Amino acid sequence: MRWTLKPKPETNKVAHLKEALQIDATVATLLLQRGIKTYDAAKTFFRPSLDDLHDPFLMKDMQQAVARIEAALLQKENILVYGDYDVDGTTSVALMASYLKTRTQNVATYIPDRYTEGYGISYQGIDFAHDNDFTLIIALDCGIKAIEKVAYAKEKNIDFIICDHHRPGDKLPDAIAVLDPKRDDCDYPYKELCGCGVGFKLVQALAFKQNQTTEDLVEYLDLVATAIGADIVPITGENRALAYFGLQVINTNPRPGMKAIIVEAKKEKLTITDVVFIIAPRINAAGRMKHGNHAVTLLTETDFNLAAQYALDINQYNTDRRETDKQITEEALKQIKDQNEQKRFTTVVYNETWHKGVIGIVASRLTETYYRPTLVFTKSGDKLAASARSVKGFDVYNALEACKEHIEQFGGHKYAAGLTLEIKNYGAFKEAFETVVASTIDKNLLIPEVTVDMPIELHQVNTKLWRIISQFAPFGPGNMTPVFMSEELQDTGYGKCVGEDDKHLRVTVTQNGSDKLVGIGFGLGDKLDTIKNRKAFKAVYSIDENHWQGNVSLQLKLKDIKE
Repeated sequence: MRWTLKPKPETNKVAHLKEALQIDATVATLLLQRGIKTYDAAKTFFRPSLDDLHDPFLMKDMQQAVARIEAALLQKENILVYGDYDVDGTTSVALMASYLKTRTQNVATYIPDRYTEGYGISYQGIDFAHDNDFTLIIALDCGIKAIEKVAYAKEKNIDFIICDHHRPGDKLPDAIAVLDPKRDDCDYPYKELCGCGVGFKLVQALAFKQNQTTEDLVEYLDLVATAIGADIVPITGENRALAYFGLQVINTNPRPGMKAIIVEAKKEKLTITDVVFIIAPRINAAGRMKHGNHAVTLLTETDFNLAAQYALDINQYNTDRRETDKQITEEALKQIKDQNEQKRFTTVVYNETWHKGVIGIVASRLTETYYRPTLVFTKSGDKLAASARSVKGFDVYNALEACKEHIEQFGGHKYAAGLTLEIKNYGAFKEAFETVVASTIDKNLLIPEVTVDMPIELHQVNTKLWRIISQFAPFGPGNMTPVFMSEELQDTGYGKCVGEDDKHLRVTVTQNGSDKLVGIGFGLGDKLDTIKNRKAFKAVYSIDENHWQGNVSLQLKLKDIKE
C-alpha cells in the first residue's frame, strides 16, 4: 500500500479553530481537513438540521415537475413510478410511490427486468404504460440519456418526468421536466445527491405545495439514507443531513420492510457501514437474482408480518447471490491467470454463462485483487453486457467514452459504470480499453492507497478522542473515518495470526512505554514477521470500539503495517 499523508493545515488556522471550539489540536486538524473552518460550520457538521436542506425549487425544472404531477392528481391520471433495479432505484421507487399513494390510488410501480430489458428506461416499460392507460411516468435514478425512449413515449401521449443524478450527455430527453443537479444549466447548490435524493427533493417540493414541512417527510429518510450509503455518494453537505436523520429513522422507527430486514439480519443500532453491508446487499439481491419488484414490494409493505415473509425470501436471494459471485470470481481469476494477463493495466474478462446479476460484484472483487480498472462481461441476449469498476483516482467513465466507437451504449460514474456492445466488437474494445488506460493512468494509482489524516502518539488514543470522532459519523466519501499513523510501535509478545487460514493479525502494542492497546488487522496475517521479536514497526489505523463479553475497550483497526 501507498501511505499518503494529508497536507497539514496551517498552524494559525488550527490555533484559531482550537480556540473557537475549545478543542485540542488533533480534532481541530481533522475538522480543517474536512473543510470545516469556523464555529458555524462545525455546528452544522456536529449538529445536522433539516433546516440545512436546500429549497427544492432551486433545482432546474422543479416547478414544471410539480405542476405536471399536481395536474395529474387533479385529473385522476394514472401515474407510473419507474426506477432502476439496484438499491438507489428501488428505494427511489418505494419513496415516490409511498408518498403519491397518500394522495391518490392511481399509482403503480415498474422496475425493468435486468435480463430482458436491461438498465434504465425500456420500450417494454413504455408499452406497459401505454397498454394500461398511464399518461405520466416518473423515472427515478435513470433516464438522463433516454432520448429515443422519451420521444417514443411522447408519440403514445405519455409524459415523462426524469429524476436522475448521472452525468447527462450532450442532449437532454424531451421530457416535461429533467431534474438532475449535474445538468450544466442547473444552479442547485449541492451536486452530489443520489437518485433517491433527487426523488426526495421532488417529494419535498410537492409537500411544500401542500403546506407540509420537511419534518412531515422524515419517515421517508430511511430509504434515502440507504440509497446514499449503497450508491457511495459523498456524505457531505445535504447528503450528510439526509443520512444523519435517515439513520435515526432506521434505528428508531423504520418502515416495516426495513425493520424486517434488520430483524432477519439480527442487528441492533446500525451505522452507515451496516447499511452498506447488511441492508443494501439484501435489497440489491432481489434485482440480481430474481426481480427488483421484490425489493419494492418489501419496502412499500405496511404490514410487518407480510414484510417479514418477504424479507425471508430476499435473505435467500442474498445467500444465492453470495454463492454465485464466489464461484464466478474464482473462474474469472483463473481466466486471468490462464491467459497470462496479470501484467496488463486493465482487467477485462468474459464468459457467456456468467450470471448478469453479479458481474458488478465480481468486478469489485477483481479490482481488490489486481487493483486496476476492471470490466466483467457476460452474454445478454444477442449482445454482451459488462460492469466496470475503477481504482481510486481514475475516471473509468472517461476511459469508456474514449472507446465509444466499439460500444453500443454506456453510462455511470467515475468509479462504476455499465455498458453493452456487439459480440464482434469485444476483442477490439478490450484492446482499445487497455490502450486508453495504459496511456492515461498515473501508474501510482495502480498501487492501493491508504490516506492518512495525521500522525499521532499512541497515548493520544483515548476515550475522549474516540467520543469526539464518533460524532463525525455518518462516515463515507468526503468524510471518511479518520486514519492515523504511529511509529516506533512494539508488539508486547502476544502478536499472532487469527481467523480462517490465519488471514488476520492480532497485536497488543505499546509505544515508548505507553499503555497497551490491542490492534486487529484484517487480511494482514502475512505481516506477522514484521512485528515478531518486539521489532519496531509503524502502522496506519482507525480507532474502534471493541465489545467483548460485556466489556468495552478501544482498539486499533489496522489498515497496514511496515517495518
